[in-house]
This record gives sequence, structure tokens and C-alpha cells, in this order.
Amino acid sequence: MGKSKSSLNRREFLIGLVGTAAAAEWVNHSNRSLDPASAAPVLETTDAYTSYIRTSKDFQRVRHDKAWLDKAFPGWIFMPWTYQWTIGYNEASGRWSRAHGYNGAFLDGTNGTPDSPPGKLAWINQFRLHFYMCHTAEKGYLHMRKGEEIPHLQELHGNGVRTVPVNAALAAKLQGFIRDNISQVKLSPFRSAYALDDEVSWGNYSQPAMWRVTDEPDAFTTWLNEIYGPGASPAHDAWITYNDILPHLADWSVREFDASPLMDQWTFNDSFWLNFIGDLVTYANTVDPNTPCGLDGAQPPGPFGGWDYAKVMRKIQYIEPYDVGSAQAVVRSFNPRNAIPVVTTIFHKSVEDDVWQTWYFLAHGNRGHIGWVQDWFDGEAPRPWHDQEAPDFLEAGQKIGPLMLGAEWMHDGVALYYNHPSIQLGWIMDAEAHGKTWINRNNDARLGGAPLGRHAWENMLRDSGLQYNFLSYVDLIQKGIPPEYRVLILPACLCLSDAEAGVISDFVHRGGTVIADYLPGLWDQHGRGRSTGGVLDSLFGVHHNPDMKHGDVFGNRLWSEVDQEINYNWKTYQEFMTNGNTSIKDASGFNKAVRNMPTGMMKRVGAGTAVLMNLSPQWYNAYRVAGFEASRRRETFMRPLAAAGIHRWVEIEGAGEAEFGYEITYFRKPDGRTILYVCWNPETNGSDTGGGNATNLKTGAIDITLKFSKPIKGVRDERRGTALGDGDRFKLTWARNEAVVLSFA
Repeated sequence: MGKSKSSLNRREFLIGLVGTAAAAEWVNHSNRSLDPASAAPVLETTDAYTSYIRTSKDFQRVRHDKAWLDKAFPGWIFMPWTYQWTIGYNEASGRWSRAHGYNGAFLDGTNGTPDSPPGKLAWINQFRLHFYMCHTAEKGYLHMRKGEEIPHLQELHGNGVRTVPVNAALAAKLQGFIRDNISQVKLSPFRSAYALDDEVSWGNYSQPAMWRVTDEPDAFTTWLNEIYGPGASPAHDAWITYNDILPHLADWSVREFDASPLMDQWTFNDSFWLNFIGDLVTYANTVDPNTPCGLDGAQPPGPFGGWDYAKVMRKIQYIEPYDVGSAQAVVRSFNPRNAIPVVTTIFHKSVEDDVWQTWYFLAHGNRGHIGWVQDWFDGEAPRPWHDQEAPDFLEAGQKIGPLMLGAEWMHDGVALYYNHPSIQLGWIMDAEAHGKTWINRNNDARLGGAPLGRHAWENMLRDSGLQYNFLSYVDLIQKGIPPEYRVLILPACLCLSDAEAGVISDFVHRGGTVIADYLPGLWDQHGRGRSTGGVLDSLFGVHHNPDMKHGDVFGNRLWSEVDQEINYNWKTYQEFMTNGNTSIKDASGFNKAVRNMPTGMMKRVGAGTAVLMNLSPQWYNAYRVAGFEASRRRETFMRPLAAAGIHRWVEIEGAGEAEFGYEITYFRKPDGRTILYVCWNPETNGSDTGGGNATNLKTGAIDITLKFSKPIKGVRDERRGTALGDGDRFKLTWARNEAVVLSFA
């Protein structure tokens, strides 16, 4: 692998921050392989799965040219979805929108009439409002609502075919809608994006769905031959449901475990669906080559509905992910060079919350907001809170948003591994507690071990002052582990292929550190238990007994850590982690996974280190809510990162309870300057229908001292437009539901 732009930027940044010698030590400490010149090539293999990942259409990208996307979606755009827009589209409403920071707009492409109400497009053009068009591919085809377009909800959970099957006929129909809708607006110079539909899914949102996505008779068999190799694919002749797996979970050992018939179905649905989406995006580009196309209402990563983000982000050019189940961070991580415009919907709760959302999402690389217009007006009169929020919206749109154009996210050499088969198997284990009522399970991101474990890992890193990216199984197999990463974390990576295990082992031998929480690779990528133990057991120096059953892990009566049936309506993390839970709590304060294995096992391997915690990080969700002192429990999981030489380089000096929950993000500009944000990272309450309002949001201004590990130069307060000079400490005032924004050379 040659030197990547991102790895060069990282090294150059560190040299500027701490000096050449210190930077070299920082980059190479406990990770000699991370010098790009010494990075190992992608491992050669004839494995069918590796060939599939590297060559299949499933992983081919649509157009992702950064300059093109930046031009189409410039700066920070606030686009009201005019659900209850009662002030008309006239001179007064246009001037009011502009004066309050609403510098964008929305058109609905439904029924091929995007200029409805009459005159709206002319109004948009008059006031120079960058807009996106929703329902470009109509409604009711890519999104089907419960009780409306799905006349019999039980069909969703059966083994039949999607009530609107994905096939060539549907493609032709949707292309007609796309052509008609785009043709009516593509002459506007202010179009920024097209959304095919809102809250799309091959099922219904991200709820459990078992049907087959297409009625094309040979599609599944053809795909099986691709992923397994010709002649090696299993005879998955009968399309099954979770009811066919559920009765075995109480009896299967790891060795006997075989969820492959069901997981292969879900993976096929994802692939077929997302290739269909990608083809529609590409078709939209032929109608209007100058405007990106994508999706609104993107759901959390999960087994249903097409939300394998390693595939999603290859098939779209614009996306609105809801802030739930790590979707925002996953999207950011899989967004090449931060090129794809990312927005999310803001639902008004309070002035403080709206302002926080603006700065938080700016601080994480988003390009704007879709504003849900509900109760914005009292008749034709805007409500007073608009005047209170306007200064922040205007600043975001006119000053800080344009500053971010071209900026690319920076991390601290830490990657969280994104392994979608493990998300699928995690759901299979989680739903065991529900028995036959699994069909009613919803809000998986609020219940599931995989999403809540990811959430804990992310917050442990951010609360420790460390930034990260997710690294997908696709990128790992296609390209190896980039040399800019020194630590790879495996969060609940139950399913690992031989190919992934080989790359991970090579990374450690060359000097990297890998940290797994529990049960890494005891199943293969199809959900079949391995007969000799975990595929990484030799790397970690352990042996997982393949005859283990669910009684040998966590609470001894389920495969999952928490009984999610009795905790379905939990109110607090503390309640969720304790109610009916018989897991063994380690002295560290976290639950053991394999009951008869030790915790915190560390092994030197070649030039690197392999760490198996045999602990779940989920308790951190409760400790974090409890506050600053309780959150120190995260050190159990953070110590291996410190041993690998991963340390924060900037912090709030002397931070305590008042500052706890702060997060620092940073971006590199093409001119070499770094943009740094200090923002608040609270819990949020999003769902599969949107949202993301903060809970227990701290407000009010406090004085802070931002401390850097070494002096920096040319520091500028971008919000106030003042030069702060050089140094390693800077006294600032931070309104905690806003952000401090600095830049430096």
C-alpha cells in the first residue's frame, strides 16, 4: 500500500503539533507497522468469500467525486420540511426565512408535481435557497407503511415475497418517476440533492422482516454461488423465518450452531436491495449529472431493511441518517473524504436543544439540517423562539459551515470494527428472550447488545479524549487495515471470516494492537459455529470451548447479556442492566462473557499485542449517566489503548463534573489548518422515525482552559474572529449547548 493522503495529513499534523522526533515516537510506539512505507500488502487468497468481497457488484461504488459533491451541497444548509408551513411562499416569508438562518428548502416529488404548491420553486429561486427533493421515486415502493401499503403485517414476518417485489418492472416504473420529477427542477441553480424516498426499507423501517425482497426466481441461488463459490453453495432451497431458528437456541452448542440459512437470506436481501438503490441513483445521475442522489430517513445499522452500511455508503451520494444506533458515526466513517453530504432532521423541543443540535452536528462533519415544521407558527405568525435561535443558525450557515468545506475528519489512530454478520447474529441471540413474540420487537438500537455495546465503546473513547473511525469488513478485506490505525477494537465481533482473521493477525504481528471485548470469531461470516473454537483464539492465546452453550455465557439462560423481554420498556440503563440479570459481574464492574474464563487477557504477538477482555462494555452506559466519578470505570477498557501509546493530545484542563460529557473533534483543511470543536456529547432519544433530542442537556456558560500536549501556533477563535496567538493553554468561555470553534496552523 502506498502513502494515503489521510495518513500523510495525520503525520504532518503531529509533526506540526509536537515536533519531528516526538511525532515519530507517537506514530511508531508499539505499532511499527503504521509507518505507511512498511504497511503489508493486501493478503493474496483464493478464498471464495474474499473474491466475492473484492469483485462483487454488491460493493461497487456509485459516483463519489468530492469536488462535485461539495459544489452541489455548499456549506451548512437548513432545509425546512414544510409539513405545517402556514406563512405562505411570498416576499415576506422569503425574507423571514433568510433572516432566521433557514437558507434551504424542500420540494416533494410525489406524483410528479415537485412545484406544488404552485410557485414554490420560483420562490426558492428568488431567495436562493438550496433545496433537496424528497420522494423523487414516488411513495409506497421503497417505503411501505404499516397498516397502509402493507395490508397484512403478518406477511412481513412470513417466508413469502415482499408485497412490492424488487424487480425489473419496479425499476422501470421508478425510473419514470425519477425522470419526470427531476426534469421539472433540474434547471434550478439551487438544487442540492435528490432523495429517492424517505425511510426506505426492504421491510418496514428496521423492524423484523423475513420475506424475500424479489420474485426473480434464480436471484438467490445465483447470489449464493457468488458468495460461496460455484458448486460450494449450500442448498438453501426453502426460505425460512426466525421461527425455524428459535427452537434450537436453547440446545445448540457453538459447534452445532448454524444460523446460516437465515443470515444468508438477510444478506442477500441487503445486497439485492442496495444494488437496486445504487442503480436508481446512477439512473438519476443520467437525468441530472450535476446533482447527487440518495436517501432520507436512514435507519440504524441492523439486520433488516438494508442497513448494512458497508454497502449503503457505496450506493448513495446523499443521506439523512437518524441519530440512533451509531448511524451518524458509521456514516461519517464510511464517507470517503467527507465527500457525501450528510444531514439529519431536527425536531423542535427547546431553544437550547435546537442550538445544541446545530453545533453538535457541525462538529461531526454534517452539512445541514432538515427542519420538521410542526408548531413553528401560530397561524401566520412565527413563534418567538425563532428569534432566539436565529443567531446560531445564521452563524452556522454564513460563517462556520463554509469554513468546513473541504475539511476532513481526523482520528487518533483508533478503529472500531464494523462487522455486519455479527450484528445479524446478535439480533438472533437477543430475540431469544421474546420467544414467539419476536415479531413485535422494535427499536432494536435501544435494546440490542450490538448497538448498546457500540454505544458504550464510542463514549468510552470520546470521554477519554480520543477520536476514532469505524472500519468496515469490506474495506478490511479489500484493502487491509490502513497504516494510520494503531489500535483495532472488535466490539462483539462474534462472526469473523478466515480472511478477516488473517488480516487482523497480520496487523498485530506487524505491531498493531487488537482489543476484543468478548466471543471474537466463534462463528464464521454466515453464522455457523466453529468446531475448534474462535478463529482468533491462537492470536489471543486462549481456547473457547466449542461445546459451550448459552448457559456458559453471561446470564446462563440466554445467549445475550440482558433479558430484553423483561426489560423491553426500560427507563434507565441501571434498570436495564440489573432487572432479572444473573450475569457474573467482574471486579471491574462489567459483566463477564464466558463464565469460566478469566478477564483481561493480554498476549504479545510479533511486534504487537492482542487483548481479550472477556467483558461486555455495556455497563458503561449506566456509569456514564451516573456522572464523572462513576465513568472512571472505563479505565478497564482504556488501559490497553494507553499501553499502545494512544493518548489524548488536547483536553479541558482539570475537567470534573461540570465539564464531564464534553467531546473534542478535529478536522484537517486542504490548506493545512486544523479546525477544532469543543462540544457536548449527551445521551439522545432518537428512534426509527427520527429524532435525536438531547436528554439531560447541560446549558449555561463556564470558563475552561483548553490544554494541548505541546504548543500550537496561529490559533484563531473562529466564532469570535479573534487571534489567540501561540501556546499550549487557552482560556475560553464555553456555552455548553454550543461549541467552541478554533483553528490553528
